[in-house]
Amino acid sequence: MSQRILVGTASWADPGFIDTWYPHGLAKQELLPWYAQHFPLVEVNSSFYAIPEPKAVAHWVDQPPPHFVFDIKAHKALSRHAAKLADLPKDLRPLASVDGEKVKLTPALEDALLGKLLDAIKPLTDAGKLGAFLVQLSPSFSPKYHAIEELSAIIEALRPHGLAIELRNRNWMSSELASSVVDYFAKQSVSLVTVDAPDSPHFMVMPKSDVVTNPKLAYIRLHGRDAKAFTRGKTVSERFNYEYSPDELRETAATAQKLLHDAEDVHVVFNNNHANLAPKAAEYFMQIAKDTGLPVAPRSP
Repeated sequence: MSQRILVGTASWADPGFIDTWYPHGLAKQELLPWYAQHFPLVEVNSSFYAIPEPKAVAHWVDQPPPHFVFDIKAHKALSRHAAKLADLPKDLRPLASVDGEKVKLTPALEDALLGKLLDAIKPLTDAGKLGAFLVQLSPSFSPKYHAIEELSAIIEALRPHGLAIELRNRNWMSSELASSVVDYFAKQSVSLVTVDAPDSPHFMVMPKSDVVTNPKLAYIRLHGRDAKAFTRGKTVSERFNYEYSPDELRETAATAQKLLHDAEDVHVVFNNNHANLAPKAAEYFMQIAKDTGLPVAPRSP
């Protein structure tokens, strides 16, 4: 089995990256090619807010080199976050009912969104550049009000393309539930995301769980370790404003090495998206992992 670690950031066009990491004045159409010179993978964040048009996705395909991989973050409505009618594709809005301003995720709407998402990313699948789908669940998706089996429609639709799910309510990993949750993900061959986050008992902060539930893919997402910022920050930049230390990145390399014992690929995604902290950490991590002798997928020449 050929194993590899693919490293990237959550977005290639984050405003902080453009302001502080990319060369000044770089044209918008040059961002992705320049990014792909540094990393072999990107986690697409814009698809969380709006399902992209297939033409836009086809344009992505042509910009990076052949080995480059895109992970696609599922739309906010699919991941049980609050979504407004305007967040849905126009042709699906007649299917939606709303409670106040919030769209209700009915089975019919869920199926339609999944179909729309799969149609949108077809250029990636055709080109062999789709890494996996990521579903980042809302903290409100808790075992008090939900069953893990409610994700079955998403799993059925997206699992054939590779699927990682990030839980955002730590009660799923309580002593009473953890083993059953891990078993469910393993039986479904879905990757349970290993979350690097603050050491905090807050319900929105997941405990670290470095288990492999899909032998083809393990997935690490790094959000920073500032508990106050993570739980109280008002903006994405505030919540994930954290600079990883070399020791913390070496710790992450050890986690990736452990996951490689049971997984073919490990995706390591830095989501500490404040200014240039994510790409800086990702580049440093790649060097640390390579120096450790880990099979890190190379950047483009």
